Amino acid sequence: MVPGMEFSLRDGNGEKFVFPVNPEEVQITRERGDDTVSLLSLGDFDFPQGERVKEITFSSFFPREYNESYCNYNPVPDPQTAMNKLTTFLHSKTPLRLIITGTQVNVLVIIASHNSTFRGGESGDVYFDLTMRTWRELKVAKLGGAIAGSAAKSSRPDLKKSPKIYIVRPGDSLSKIAKLQLGSSARWNEIYKLNKLLIGNNPNKIKVGQKLVMP
Repeated sequence: MVPGMEFSLRDGNGEKFVFPVNPEEVQITRERGDDTVSLLSLGDFDFPQGERVKEITFSSFFPREYNESYCNYNPVPDPQTAMNKLTTFLHSKTPLRLIITGTQVNVLVIIASHNSTFRGGESGDVYFDLTMRTWRELKVAKLGGAIAGSAAKSSRPDLKKSPKIYIVRPGDSLSKIAKLQLGSSARWNEIYKLNKLLIGNNPNKIKVGQKLVMP
């Protein structure tokens, strides 16, 4: 373990999760091939220009008890609680920021998969394999309200959830949309309140092609 190195994930709300035990190596999948970076011997690595990182994978474990020889901080989180946090991140629809201090790794990712293992003789410790994919957002640059050129990457993508949009189809009504999208036709008024300026004073007069913001 490289002294002072920290592996952490931060969500869009600013909540930070620090892995208690650093992995010994990180698998980096790029467009042009794979690299395995050993963190036991190398405390710094970067990504060559033109080689887009697609996946980052590493393995470590959540110890039941603190051990100063390999734990980054004390007290360490409960292993099951820590695994539940990774599961929450896995199901999240928003990207996370992965930061590995002492390296060039500071990227937006989504967790693609994580697997846990319980080993005999090490009661309470939970071992895991974690795979993350880099997250990219394409945005259209605008100048003076007009589209300028083709889609360009945003240097600081918004970590907040984008609102869900429903496009009105023939035969739709607010109650039908509420039933299909929200699970209850009684919630039609929630949709109407969010889209009253678009729909107008009569909630029954929605038009095909209208883009409705969903609760």
